[in-house]
Amino acid sequence: MPWASSNRRAQLPRDWDAAVRPRILARDGHRCVQALAAGGRCPETQALEVDHIGDPHDHDDANLQTLCHWHHQRKTAAESGAARRRRPRERRARPAERHPGLL
Repeated sequence: MPWASSNRRAQLPRDWDAAVRPRILARDGHRCVQALAAGGRCPETQALEVDHIGDPHDHDDANLQTLCHWHHQRKTAAESGAARRRRPRERRARPAERHPGLL
């Protein structure tokens, strides 16, 4: 389970499960709000999760949306990939070794 090794749950407001999450789900009609390429919204009504649109520390209703598990995973993977690409790559080249015959 992803939450097992994460401290993210501790950063959420105390009333997240009792007030914030149900309020956002009700606002979005208990449906994933992701727009489909063919038009309309994702029809998923199961495995719904409340996602932070931008800043993960901003728990304002305007920064929260309902996503199905599949769309939430895709969004998180895209954000993670973008963050990795922004970080400079660490050089892991080994130092040049002298040829054994030259030692």
